[in-house]
Amino acid sequence: MSALQNHIPADGDGQWLGDALPDVPLSKAQARVVDVIVRNPQLSSYAEIAEIAERADVNSSTVVRAAQTLGYRGWPDLQRELRARYLVHISTEETLTEHGEHRSPLHDALTHDIENLRQTLESNSAADAEAAIATLASARSILVVGVGSFAGPASVMAHLGSTMGYPVTLESRAGVHLATAVNCLGPGDVLVVVNMWRSAKQIIVAADAARAAGATVVAITDMRRGRLATSIAHHLLIVPSEGISFFQSVTAATSVVYGLLAGMQTARPERSRAAIRRTQQLWKDLDVYLD
Repeated sequence: MSALQNHIPADGDGQWLGDALPDVPLSKAQARVVDVIVRNPQLSSYAEIAEIAERADVNSSTVVRAAQTLGYRGWPDLQRELRARYLVHISTEETLTEHGEHRSPLHDALTHDIENLRQTLESNSAADAEAAIATLASARSILVVGVGSFAGPASVMAHLGSTMGYPVTLESRAGVHLATAVNCLGPGDVLVVVNMWRSAKQIIVAADAARAAGATVVAITDMRRGRLATSIAHHLLIVPSEGISFFQSVTAATSVVYGLLAGMQTARPERSRAAIRRTQQLWKDLDVYLD
């Protein structure tokens, strides 16, 4: 690595990146890698590492080191962040064009989500998950927030968490409902935020308020940087959210939720079993199911 240090170029074309690339000292070779990223949003979001290296006139290991110097685990981790930023800045119609035609929508959707799940496994350590689980297991109360498509995994967490006897509530309506729910949080409480693709302003502001009130914030999101990830969340779990069409996929986020729930059950096994038995009895008493 060259002893001569440079900084990320302050190029107007890099506005699509937001705060994805921190202002850190870089070698001359690493600075060329960053320059390629800044000037080529689509290429940087989808190209193989060898193509990035060729464009920057460096070897692939320099691309990896550049990503690590920027605070990422490697090129795949950085590229996931870049792609998340890129998809936010193109229109819904352009997203359709970007993904192209499908050989088989079902096959392609399943294959793509398998890759999303693999990337999720690489992006989160066991320690990351265990720390979040410990926080949830000891919470006085848990509020899970997710709107739109992301209300799906949020709803799963609230429903199954309550089934296990945890004091979990769901807020998926935003607005005054979100304000009222978050206003009740304080020390000992946990706010779980499920937010991918575009950062929902109301959710970010509410999460910030919850943290200021003393609550612990667990974020399930697709960006490693940004206000939610870097200055609000106490626990950060990264999930790819790109789908095969104009919509985002919540498969990885839902799998992470299932993992957290399994950990919460293991953390409080007796309470969980007792609560599940009561729930099953209520199903019978209420004559919920045909069988």
